[in-house]
Amino acid sequence: MSALFILIGLTIGVSWFVQDKPMIKEKLLLRPYKVLKNGQLYRVLSHGFIHADFTHLAFNMFVLWQFGSLVELYLQQNTGNLLLGIVPPSFITLYLGGVVAAAIPSLMKQGDNPNYASLGASGGVSAVMMSYILLFPTQKLLLFFVIPMPAFVAGILFFAYERYMNKKGGTGIAHDAHLMGAIFGAVYILVLDSTTIPRLIQSFQILF
Repeated sequence: MSALFILIGLTIGVSWFVQDKPMIKEKLLLRPYKVLKNGQLYRVLSHGFIHADFTHLAFNMFVLWQFGSLVELYLQQNTGNLLLGIVPPSFITLYLGGVVAAAIPSLMKQGDNPNYASLGASGGVSAVMMSYILLFPTQKLLLFFVIPMPAFVAGILFFAYERYMNKKGGTGIAHDAHLMGAIFGAVYILVLDSTTIPRLIQSFQILF
């Protein structure tokens, strides 16, 4: 069974289950203070399976499905391209690694703040999206669902936007989590798939 659909189904199920159960939802939130002071390490992963509301959940799962299908298929079919040669690239490792990586900025910045909390699968989704961009750099994407552009251009704009919004602050969105998730996804693909850099160079040569 597809790991992508298992993750989507599990995330929808958990998010839906805790929506009207605030006490359970509280136990799954990423609270850096409790992770570092109380040793509740599970929160760096559990926060990726809960969402603020249905819109938050629906958007993350739609983007995950949109990019994840081809990424998972590629990882299944191209295990011979490994640089490390230890284990085949895994979609689950990519996704969950992005969730965990996305927690790092909060742990570093908010470890002494008992009131800070975050939630959502955006780190894992960003990791999958960036992997897609590196694996299929010339694939056309629609910015704002309207403006067509090559995937690698969308990736550059993604980093520029998230970095700007992170510096600006005050949005109530953990843009640094999006950045860390995307960075994890990029590093994961660049390290594990030896064809990524030659493919990117070839794509640039074709486009320019």
